[in-house]
Amino acid sequence: MNMNAVLQFLETESNGEADADLLRGRLCDIIGTLGFDFFTLVRQPGPESDADEFMLAGQWPKGWPELYVKRKYAAIDPIVRYLGHGQKGYRWREALEVFQDDPHRKRMERMMVDARRHGLEDGYVFPIHGRRGLVGVLTVAGRVINLSPSQMAMMDALAKKAFWELLEVLDPAAHERISRPVVVQMTRRELETLEHLGYGMTSNEMGATLGLSAHTVDWYMNGIQEKLQAKNRHHVVAIAFRLGLIS
Repeated sequence: MNMNAVLQFLETESNGEADADLLRGRLCDIIGTLGFDFFTLVRQPGPESDADEFMLAGQWPKGWPELYVKRKYAAIDPIVRYLGHGQKGYRWREALEVFQDDPHRKRMERMMVDARRHGLEDGYVFPIHGRRGLVGVLTVAGRVINLSPSQMAMMDALAKKAFWELLEVLDPAAHERISRPVVVQMTRRELETLEHLGYGMTSNEMGATLGLSAHTVDWYMNGIQEKLQAKNRHHVVAIAFRLGLIS
């Protein structure tokens, strides 16, 4: 596969004033050159996003989005569910293999059969992460195409560059909000408390381990929750994982 078009795109510096339609057209041309028939570049839905803003570029086969919604495939889609595990690009079949014993396996297989009927024989997903976790996804699909590890790495880079450039043009405020560095100042005790919370410990259990009262642990937890702007302890853990404060 000739990756020259991808290399050229990656080497072109953005001046921050590009036209969205030109960027979309260029991305479409690049992906078509690689042999893929369809692609989508989307923002990860969030509480502050509007449904109309999710799609940045691309299109699916005619009739596929409607069928996908009608049969409620979003609830069981293995390709989407695997996003929580994937830190780099992966093939559709890799995601399906992970859910061999899932109770919804039959529906997953039915979904893939329907996808193939719409020309989606195979595909790849490239997650895009910011400092706050998953922010977008590039999906390419169509005929069966085998990508080497080096080509997968280049596609990962393509996804990131295209996403950030398009988002900067279409929604500068969102671009600034999700790309700015996250600076969280934690004390040693707060980090210790956070680590034990990640293990699923209660306040009493953390207190016994750290030599503190449950009341003191709760005091630390309130400070951590405020610093991370979290709604509850479950939210604290989710944010801490995304920011790399716990692992």
